[in-house]
Amino acid sequence: MLTERHTSAAVEDYLERILELINTKGYARVVDIAQSLKISQASVTNMIQRLDAEGLLKYEKYRGLALTTAGEALALNITRRHQLLTDFLKLLGLDEEVIYHDVEGMEHHISPPTLRAIEALTQQLQRQPALLAKVRKQTDEN
Repeated sequence: MLTERHTSAAVEDYLERILELINTKGYARVVDIAQSLKISQASVTNMIQRLDAEGLLKYEKYRGLALTTAGEALALNITRRHQLLTDFLKLLGLDEEVIYHDVEGMEHHISPPTLRAIEALTQQLQRQPALLAKVRKQTDEN
């Protein structure tokens, strides 16, 4: 079974999207995932079979899929990491498009210690509006 450290960016993107679909629609099908990720259904089917073999989801052909406990835990962790990075960059006043692009690149490569540091920094900046204003002013000048 995969641990978070050994998952690829593609696996993480799939798990994140599957969880998002399940949370919004109540289910995730191959066609929904393919449309959402803008890739072919054949590619999605291949990855779904891989994730099934790795114990991250249960897949029944023509029936749909469900995340296993391990798959859901990993997907929730990925979603949390994505949200923490987004919140941090929003706090700095960056453009939404820049934030989206940067988070998509950073979220797969950031270490747990760095993420914890960003979370702590975000919390401190939220509690100290004067410091946040100084940081924003300094970044606007550069």
